[in-house]
Amino acid sequence: MCGIVGLWDSRGKRHIDGGVLVRMNESQHHRGPDETGTHVAPGIALGHKRLSIIDLKTGQQPLFNEDHSVVIVFNGEIYNYRELIPELTALGHTFRTRSDTEVIVHAWEQWGEACVDRLRGMFAFALWDERQQTLFLARDRLGVKPLFYAQLPDGMWIFGSELKSLLRHGGLKRDLDVQAIEEYFALGYIPEPRTIYTSARKLPPGHTLLLRRGQPAREPRQYWDVRFTGANTISEADAQAELVARIQESVRLRMISEVPLGAFLSGGVDSSAVVAMMAGQSSEPVNTCSISFDDPAYDETRYAQQVADRYRTRHFVEQVATDDFDLVDTLAELYDEPYADSSAVPTYRVCQLARRHVTVALSGDGSDENLGGYRRHMYHLGEERLRSILPLGVRRPLFGTLGRWYPKADRAPRFLRAKSTFQALSRTSVEAYFHSVSIFRDDMRASLYSPEFKRRLAGYRAAEVFERHARAAQTDDPLSLVQYIDLQTYLVGDINTKVDRASMAHALEVREPLMDHPLVEWLATLPAGMKIRGTEGKWVLKKAMEPHLPHNIMYRRKMGFAVPVERWFRGPLRERVQAAVMDGELAHTGFFDRAYLKQLVEHHASGRRDYSGPLWSLLMFEAFLRRVHTADAGSTPTTAANEPPALVRVA
Repeated sequence: MCGIVGLWDSRGKRHIDGGVLVRMNESQHHRGPDETGTHVAPGIALGHKRLSIIDLKTGQQPLFNEDHSVVIVFNGEIYNYRELIPELTALGHTFRTRSDTEVIVHAWEQWGEACVDRLRGMFAFALWDERQQTLFLARDRLGVKPLFYAQLPDGMWIFGSELKSLLRHGGLKRDLDVQAIEEYFALGYIPEPRTIYTSARKLPPGHTLLLRRGQPAREPRQYWDVRFTGANTISEADAQAELVARIQESVRLRMISEVPLGAFLSGGVDSSAVVAMMAGQSSEPVNTCSISFDDPAYDETRYAQQVADRYRTRHFVEQVATDDFDLVDTLAELYDEPYADSSAVPTYRVCQLARRHVTVALSGDGSDENLGGYRRHMYHLGEERLRSILPLGVRRPLFGTLGRWYPKADRAPRFLRAKSTFQALSRTSVEAYFHSVSIFRDDMRASLYSPEFKRRLAGYRAAEVFERHARAAQTDDPLSLVQYIDLQTYLVGDINTKVDRASMAHALEVREPLMDHPLVEWLATLPAGMKIRGTEGKWVLKKAMEPHLPHNIMYRRKMGFAVPVERWFRGPLRERVQAAVMDGELAHTGFFDRAYLKQLVEHHASGRRDYSGPLWSLLMFEAFLRRVHTADAGSTPTTAANEPPALVRVA
């Protein structure tokens, strides 16, 4: 795992200041503390920070082909590189290293843009071909590895693994994107391709960007997508056996390493399945890492210990106080843009623990999205059955009225918390699913924003993100539709972002065997009934794992990786969140209705409502403004030379 940066002149071969490249590169030192490499030539500059995992002696980057006409900087792992080396050698290519990086160079020479179709793994890379005067950027199919880029007004392109590397360039305008802000307060993250700044973009998963000097810039090209067909007629027994075999193969590929390797073990079915498959293919005890909490309501270590004992792993556990909220500012700086998943706190800590013992860790991420593992998937299917009874023209006025007038009952038994259900039934399937995952729901965001901010939004709604992906899903199956949306949004923007930044903060490589793209493609062919059976999600995985894992591991209620934010905001963080929301940077943006902000704080503190999610998102947005956006804005011009500097500018 590494960090990459670069600059490219689209208009000619102007001199590039090597000092700027170094500044951008060093901003990502945490991603690769083992080695640093740069390449500067007229019109092109590439930088690399290396975390050495494979081919420790000869895998340095930037890496060139034989005549130095092609050069690459690469972040990630190509798991099938050992199969590609003999194929490319037979085609006449000469290898000087044993690294997966060099495979990409020769694959580009052999297959051009189609080289990405041959790569199995997680990756983000930038490749410069001097002969073709071509810059080629690529990102893996499921967005495990990030890649940010921007075109500056002078024709220079800049790119990097993290947004902070672009900010360190000094020429990127910091105008905040109001549509990105709308998406953030709805979802808790900013989905691809937006960033918080209008001038920068994320390369979407499964996309490449090819740029040729002297030619107009292209739009990113999609080279991969998953199709949920549900058309596989395999028997349940055969599906279970094939699933085990596929996970075993995916785990085996991800155990290739020349440095210490282990796994996260939460005690849930996903990480436990990965550990079970690792133990079956390792001659040595598997290293496993777990975080315990001092509050039993959040602690799963007894389940993790069961799996560790069964497979005799070398198990490491560290206790974290549930009042571990001092990371707020650290997380804001780490994520570079607003990010509101509070499980980033324990994720940061478990990566910190793992790095003390291993350099590579396998995780169980990706299973819920691919196998219908979230409770919201089951609730959505139940609502869909009700929506199918009445047409939208009847449901919208009927349930819309009930949703407006039914009281909010956060603490009541679930069958009495009908307000959200009524609101969902008054919507289309996509609108309802968006509603179910929103932090600030539509009516709350309408109250949150100031009149001026609403004017700037000009009617834009974050739900358009889901609607755009729904149009591309090519399926009418209710479960498949929301799974596809999750893969394009939540998995990439929330889960993968969280794990990448938290792991790279500690120079730890995390590999996700349940996101192996051939496995994902195969799972998409299985009918919905193999994923959700009654009230049981991930049904086929649990049945397949019954010979390998204790029954109570698989069939207990899903806990998630949570922290007690609700209690924090009524106790130790009460004054902090009040100051941040009412008196901090938020108050000076002009984005928000201050009376509504005060209402959120007071109603939560009094216990009348649970606004922990909305308040956490506001706290993290304020921390972003304070620790990232304005912290070193002096190095990045955001206003015209004759204007006084502003705290916040929006496009």
